[in-house]
Amino acid sequence: MANIKITHTTQWDNFHFNGPFPLKTHYDIDTNRNIRTLINRFNDSAAEIQKLIQDSLDCNERLRAYGSAWSLSNVAQQGDRMLYNARLNIQQEIKDEQLHELTPHLSENLFFFQCGTTVKEITEYLFDKGKSLKACGASNGQTIAGAISTGVHGASINEGSIQDCVVGLQIIIGPGPGDIVYLERETEPALNDEFAVSINARPIRHDGLFNAALVGLGAFGIIHGVVLEAEDLYLLKRYVKKIKPSEALEIAASMDFDNAAFRILEETNPDGTVTIPYHYKLYINPYKATEDFVTEIIYKKPYRSDYPDPVPFVKKAIFKDIPTWVSNFAAKHKKLIPKILDALKSEAFPEVDETIEGTLGEIFWDTSQSSAAFGCAFGIDNKDSTKALKLFIELMNEKGPIPGILSMRFVKQSAATLAFTKFPVTCVLEVDGIPWKANQNMISLDDFLTEVIKSFTANHIGFALHWGKNAPWGFPGLIDTMFGDKDDEWKDMRSALLTKQMADMFSNDFLNTVKLADYRTQLTGDALAARALVTANG
Repeated sequence: MANIKITHTTQWDNFHFNGPFPLKTHYDIDTNRNIRTLINRFNDSAAEIQKLIQDSLDCNERLRAYGSAWSLSNVAQQGDRMLYNARLNIQQEIKDEQLHELTPHLSENLFFFQCGTTVKEITEYLFDKGKSLKACGASNGQTIAGAISTGVHGASINEGSIQDCVVGLQIIIGPGPGDIVYLERETEPALNDEFAVSINARPIRHDGLFNAALVGLGAFGIIHGVVLEAEDLYLLKRYVKKIKPSEALEIAASMDFDNAAFRILEETNPDGTVTIPYHYKLYINPYKATEDFVTEIIYKKPYRSDYPDPVPFVKKAIFKDIPTWVSNFAAKHKKLIPKILDALKSEAFPEVDETIEGTLGEIFWDTSQSSAAFGCAFGIDNKDSTKALKLFIELMNEKGPIPGILSMRFVKQSAATLAFTKFPVTCVLEVDGIPWKANQNMISLDDFLTEVIKSFTANHIGFALHWGKNAPWGFPGLIDTMFGDKDDEWKDMRSALLTKQMADMFSNDFLNTVKLADYRTQLTGDALAARALVTANG
């Protein structure tokens, strides 16, 4: 059986030290390495997780799984019991005979990963197979289950977020023999029923249910297995240039690179058109917003092996650990914050006029930020990006100054029901920096972000917030403001998949705060059809 270490404790914290949060019991699970067959070892882990669920029910306590604890919000936290699953990292190729007869996918591009496999581990595994993820976040320490559950977005203009590479989910929804399900879209089947049976799961194919569970916030059960679609290995060529704010923001609002005043000569075709970049990111000092923007532009290239190692250069561009004293100093001397941030630009911004090439895993390499940090990300329509940036900078100067640096990335819309990358082209407007304690001289982070929400709402700028980052999650009516009726669809699908008892098991304070813990006993339409599929063989 899988190995489980039990620790009775009083508190838990995340990777970025945004807690501590209360916790009674911590479970650390690892696969039984003595079981040689990977699928048998995988199934053994699932069985042990089901025993933990049953024990939690018997003790009238809740249980939630987590991986790298990467989220800055308390989305992963549960005060009763938490299951650390980052050692569950089985990785396996998909064979032709496991494909669904109607699948549009090729077996050579499909891979099966256990929930605790990190993005870095996936990248290294795929590299050895001559494959790559289509997109990833700016760092690579997240587990795959955690990354998709909170909608880790990356910055690929045409590829979307990590969850948009997922074509199958194995989820443990209870302790019983029929309480392991394998979800896919009905309109895009990937693997056959025999594969589902091999992982002791019931296959359920339903588009609405699958899309809701993708960014499920840990609320749909314990994701134990993920089927990802990869692609052939490629290189990314990264340029870092300075661009006038007006020109940079014109591109941001239109995504029209062909007619932009700014262009890179090496990426300009003989007919005057340009190559559309894979990635476009603006770095902005909010206290010197008239300065030219440091801009990172990345292009996708065919893979070749004879490229210089980019990692030494990438290391220099990563936001490095900033001592706590900087945060304390900033809280006491807020007028000096703009000068501090200007001095720290070399730590937070990539070096201008530097060009490097590397794989996805090399360009978006390891993060070094393991000390206290804050981060908030607003997903907005790229057409509103100039207006939103102006309002954000005004608030940072009027209500702050805030010890953070701004950036803007651009991501293709996700199909997940509650993905915060919900616009056709989502501009991810981010502020990242060092945390501080509010005092008579300085507004709190939550109060500042509340002002941003009020300003965006008053100026009719639609937005959604990154689930894994800092935000005033208790802001009245926040979820309805962000998603309209989509949150009702999500709750309906969750209620279709889970019993009321299990929905409560997988709830937590975060879900209660954002008003997503509601259980629906009366379902209609698509949700009722989903429930019929769930109960048919349960």
